[in-house]
Amino acid sequence: MNPYATTIIITSLIMGPLLTISSNHWIMAWTGLETSTLAIIPLIAKQHHPRAIEATIKYFLTQASASTLILFSSIINAWTSGQWGITQMSNNISCTILTAALAIKLGLAPFHFWLPEVLQGTTMTTALILTTWQKLAPLSLLMMTAQSMNTPLMLTLGLTSALVGGWNGLNQTQLRKIMAFSSIAHLGWMATIITLSPKLMLLTFYTYTIMTSTMFLMIKLLETNKISVMMTSSTKLPALNAMMMLTLMSLAGLPPLTGFTPKWLIIQELTKQDMPIIATMMALLSMLSLFFYLRISYYTTITLPPNSTNYLQQWRHKTNQKHYLAPMATLSITLLPITPTLLTIT
Repeated sequence: MNPYATTIIITSLIMGPLLTISSNHWIMAWTGLETSTLAIIPLIAKQHHPRAIEATIKYFLTQASASTLILFSSIINAWTSGQWGITQMSNNISCTILTAALAIKLGLAPFHFWLPEVLQGTTMTTALILTTWQKLAPLSLLMMTAQSMNTPLMLTLGLTSALVGGWNGLNQTQLRKIMAFSSIAHLGWMATIITLSPKLMLLTFYTYTIMTSTMFLMIKLLETNKISVMMTSSTKLPALNAMMMLTLMSLAGLPPLTGFTPKWLIIQELTKQDMPIIATMMALLSMLSLFFYLRISYYTTITLPPNSTNYLQQWRHKTNQKHYLAPMATLSITLLPITPTLLTIT
């Protein structure tokens, strides 16, 4: 890609969500969303493959529809209340439309169908950007309008996303699709708590971003796309495989790892708000996600490949050492003891 085009794309990709976060007017927020959407499209289509082009079209149509609904809801709110401020959503219809639009933007169930297909058609780096950085702008809008959102509706979206993310990930063999359904399940936890404790949602997003980024970078370093190929990776980088298993268990939310922190605090907050049934359902639904994380861990670290393989054996070539993976893996695993400090910071 042309270096000038790359510079423009990366700058737009960074500035789009930042513009949305820092704006107070709906038109400026919408401009930031459109900027980030248009900036990621060339990165998805960069492969010049039919699957990449299909993913690009799906992503563009979905995000354009969501942006249209966001603009429509803000116009309805401005019509009835005379206010264009993001935090001044007073019309119930516009709040409901906005919730649906942001759910489409994020990939919350039942508007999740585009996310696994788009991730499957992109590279690991673009998939990492789509599941972390691109979620920042819609989540910031959800945070700013949290006091106007319908709590039962957000709880329903959260429970549905946790169920769909865990259930659909069980039978997957492609790592990018597994990470897509993992993202949907984690977004379900964020949607469940956003109207009750926005600060806790922010902490959940931070820990999710760290763990997901670490996982994607590890998969990229191992140069694998399927679970079946993961069996040969233990002989290439044994230490990295051990860290990958711990990162997967952290994503699943097992104590005493980092991923346990947000799940524990969310269940505690739901219990405080007299919602023990929802807290129990969320804890049970996380077992579905745990199963496919355990499945990847089993294939990666415990299973040895047979002597006669049906696919081409990978060479044990010397891989480039990625020094940034060490601190990222450490953060993905060891943040539970400093939970009080994290709560103070957020």
